Amino acid sequence: MKTTLPTEPIGSIPRSAELLAAIQKFSGPELEPYYEAAVNDTIHRFEETGSPVITDGEQRKSSFVTYPLTGLRNLTSAGVVIPFKDGHTRQLPALASGPFHFGSYAVDDLRKAKRIARRTLKQPVVAVSALSLLYPATEIKGYSRAAFMDDLVRECIKDIRHCLDEGVHVQIDFTEGRLAVKLDPSKTLLKSFIELNNLVLSAFSSSERQRIGVHTCPGGDHDSTHSADVDYAQFLPELFQINAGNFYVQLSSEPDRKRALKIMQPFSQGTRRIFVGVTDPLSKRIETAKEIKDSILEATHFIRPENLGTTDDCGFSPFCDDVSTSRDTAFAKISNRVEGNTLASQIL
Repeated sequence: MKTTLPTEPIGSIPRSAELLAAIQKFSGPELEPYYEAAVNDTIHRFEETGSPVITDGEQRKSSFVTYPLTGLRNLTSAGVVIPFKDGHTRQLPALASGPFHFGSYAVDDLRKAKRIARRTLKQPVVAVSALSLLYPATEIKGYSRAAFMDDLVRECIKDIRHCLDEGVHVQIDFTEGRLAVKLDPSKTLLKSFIELNNLVLSAFSSSERQRIGVHTCPGGDHDSTHSADVDYAQFLPELFQINAGNFYVQLSSEPDRKRALKIMQPFSQGTRRIFVGVTDPLSKRIETAKEIKDSILEATHFIRPENLGTTDDCGFSPFCDDVSTSRDTAFAKISNRVEGNTLASQIL
């Protein structure tokens, strides 16, 4: 009996020039027609690729990490700065006062996308560990870090719960994981991040956790990364301590894929599914379906088909202003991933 490998995207698709121009010009309700048009077009093009699982391309989000902060008034611009290899940076906001709560939830966009989509949707959400960086180094008067963490964990559980209640699978974006090793080689920071994510996941049953996945990559923004120089051997064994059912792992752009697969091999057991990246969103070159098929078959030497899936290394535009990759290129890569996955499945 042949095995059909599952294949899924990570999430974001580059925004159109029309949408980006509208974001510069309008705000609030005036933007709604532009968002609606962008989501319609994205879902339509996603479905044309044949992808069995799609997303709304995060068209309505400022970024994968900042969507819960929409409309909040208790933030400052003096947050954590994340440097990328090419020299550009991203800066998170910082919390100025408490209490903390989400300004919007992932389910808000999900419900709008469900009205349009004919294929299975999945919903990416921000990791609690990423949002933990919002609390400043100096304690906020009248709102302790402990109180913030209690509020944050509760809100992140709610964010996931709402999506699961809509019947979809959820993907936690954990791009700060590999970066944590770079910032703190002792891995104390990474282990605290993993404990925090497991605290959130402990609110869900074992069957619910089978519908929750964790995505890792070395960051992908303007064709640059923030932590690709961190050895996977220092990170992957820790990653798989997270109590989730699925893992989406950047692999296509890894310089030594076989070594990375060998590191993952002992963790591909039971019902855990490891989705390996087979396209590189940071490269303009469109991988052929045959190349993707070959990289999938390579992975089966280390991970059994029943524990394997395929994906893209990262989202194609995690921040809304990243237009380094075109929409056409993104969908061409996705189409070839789907075709390459089919070719590999026919052989398995």
